[in-house]
Amino acid sequence: MSKNLTTRSEDYSKWYNELIVKADLAENSGVRGCMVIKPYGFAIWEKMQAELDRMFKETGHQNAYFPLFIPKSYFSKEASHVDGFAKECAVVTHYRLKNDEDGGIIVDPDAKLEEELIVRPTSETIIWDTYRKWIQSYRDLPILVNQWANVVRWEMRTRLFLRTSEFLWQEGHTAHATEAEAIAEAEQMMRVYATFAQDFMAMPVIKGTKTESERFAGAIETYCIEAMMQDGKALQAGTSHFLGQNFAKAFDVKFAAKDGGQEHVWATSWGVSTRLMGALVMTHSDDNGLVLPPNLAPIQVVIVPIYRGEDQLDAISQIAKELQRELQLQGVSVKFDDRDTHKPGWKFNEYELKGVPLRIAIGPRDLEKRTVELARRDTLTKEIVSKDNIVDRVRELLKEMQKSMFKKAKEYRDEHITEVDTYDEFKQVLEEKGGFISAFWDGTTETEEKIKDETKATIRCIPLKAKEENGTCMYSGKPAQKRVLFAKAY
Repeated sequence: MSKNLTTRSEDYSKWYNELIVKADLAENSGVRGCMVIKPYGFAIWEKMQAELDRMFKETGHQNAYFPLFIPKSYFSKEASHVDGFAKECAVVTHYRLKNDEDGGIIVDPDAKLEEELIVRPTSETIIWDTYRKWIQSYRDLPILVNQWANVVRWEMRTRLFLRTSEFLWQEGHTAHATEAEAIAEAEQMMRVYATFAQDFMAMPVIKGTKTESERFAGAIETYCIEAMMQDGKALQAGTSHFLGQNFAKAFDVKFAAKDGGQEHVWATSWGVSTRLMGALVMTHSDDNGLVLPPNLAPIQVVIVPIYRGEDQLDAISQIAKELQRELQLQGVSVKFDDRDTHKPGWKFNEYELKGVPLRIAIGPRDLEKRTVELARRDTLTKEIVSKDNIVDRVRELLKEMQKSMFKKAKEYRDEHITEVDTYDEFKQVLEEKGGFISAFWDGTTETEEKIKDETKATIRCIPLKAKEENGTCMYSGKPAQKRVLFAKAY
């Protein structure tokens, strides 16, 4: 199997696009801006989904489902929310087609909807209209609901997984009796996302808050996790929003408090999407293909027989199937690839391209010596292991790979955080090195916008660990209280 991948140093963007397609993760569809997620790509997403779903339920959340269509009037109720999404909305205006005189199909002009429906770009409005019916008293709170769904945000420039007009995600929507509870929830979900990114994706992230201009439309505070890709660009990997009482007031969601008064509830929303698939690819993969962390790999170990003739295959298959069973009993996902339609070398290439963490090869000589050849995808190293020790060695290596992939990504990220004090220095680092740039900012949207217009770099976050200190804004020269992280981003 020939890979013929463009290298990362040649053209990082082209490398990414080719890898997504060649590794069988996804492809462009017949609908402009939308993608087909192929079975192998979807298997990775399902593993992500399963772990996140478990984490949500462990923190007290339940899954529900809300309509795909949202009446247009709902959007007009929360002004900043509609401003934030107006340019991205797909709108349904009619409900019927009919044949025209030439035998073609046209939209029936008599089937116009009384009120247009928006295909959900996010579900705050429909959910808060629903919560009004669910909430009467403090006894009904908190409501901790998540939904797994698809959303549509009309995109002009698309890229598989990173930016498509339709994408898959989860969106949590919670309602609370107090401001403090809602803030604690928004912060908790940011931490859940950070734990998932680090423990499962082996991707280090920086926790922080967004600036006012980068906040979610309708939020009072947006918490985020920001990751660094191998090309030095940042990627927002997850967001959690404290919505205050904005949506409760817009949709008149009140509850009878313990003291008998009527109060508006406090809200949060939070979400991650299939964009995490793009982050996973760009954090770890190399010029040979995908490199998947064992905790999210659909196939953790592949066994490839090397043989001549049926007799050798039968003998190797016996050992391979026994090994497959032993590993599966230890919770390891294993594939035994005994297809006779492809040669071992072709299979080695295929599994390297698909990022399978460990590959076991068994040939006639291995049968005699009671050994197998074990190859690691992350380091491309091989070792000969006794058949008696292979199960323990595989378990040990999977754990080691998970840790070492995180360590490697973190070292790269840490090397690409640069502190600067002047705007000239900022522009030089941005051009020559990239990565996160830590600099003082005067806190004004005006300065933020000017830097963005001149350099395409945005404030990715105000890190939670940013210490209060007196400084001077690198751009305006005005006083500043803390350093923020700038970067070019996806």
